Amino acid sequence: MPIGAVTRGTTNTNRLRRVDRWIAALPVLGRTDDPVVVDLGYGASGVTAFELQARLARVRPEVEVVGFEISPERVATAQGQLAEVRAGRTFFDAAARVGFALGGFEVPLAGGRRATVIRAFNVLRQYAEPEVAGAWELMASRLQPGGMLVEGTCDEIGRVSSWVAISPEGPVSFTVSLRLTDLELPSIVAERLPKALIHRNVDGERVHRFLVELDRFWRHHAGLGAYGPVQRWVAVVESMAAAGWSVRTPAKRRRLGELTVDWADVAPAG
Repeated sequence: MPIGAVTRGTTNTNRLRRVDRWIAALPVLGRTDDPVVVDLGYGASGVTAFELQARLARVRPEVEVVGFEISPERVATAQGQLAEVRAGRTFFDAAARVGFALGGFEVPLAGGRRATVIRAFNVLRQYAEPEVAGAWELMASRLQPGGMLVEGTCDEIGRVSSWVAISPEGPVSFTVSLRLTDLELPSIVAERLPKALIHRNVDGERVHRFLVELDRFWRHHAGLGAYGPVQRWVAVVESMAAAGWSVRTPAKRRRLGELTVDWADVAPAG
């Protein structure tokens, strides 16, 4: 039986664009001999799997995306959508390498294959925090060497997002990605932190200090808003690096409203 619980299944077109473009830049996607990527818990519609394949195909044309759901009804719905794609009645490539199957955290890829990347978004929000580590470990055990599990959450329209990248050896990094236009404070992402962090936004926890610092520098660089929110955010990221945070975001990605730091910078205390 699939391992996991049925999620709410909320799915919106283009909701996961921020994490998709981050995944597209992962070095493992270009190195692997078997570019199979998993969309775990895609929800009531398979659209996120089709979007993921289309975005990744720009950098790795032969990429294959497999969507897993633990609900047979959702798998049947997605397979019906796939038939529409194959018939050429959608905007997606009729030959896109996309498939759907029943499965959960065990990621049962056929033939014993292992995933290059597993994207598990908005899946663990309903779980208790102590359950997260076990789910991470199980999913990460289904990765290829050098592969990555990307687990996180976002708002309903994809303007506020955050995720943890987990290798087979454990958590590696934490990323926030924000729509900068009309952004009041970066700490809005507190509402969309991954389950491992969302209850840790309190005094004494690293992620709380991280968000406090983000807001402080956002206010400090308010004057740069006259040149646009992108310039303001770039200055914030530079200030975070100068303050000792392990900023891993390339310069060109900072302009997308991204900031990635080492997991150790935000990991729960104790």
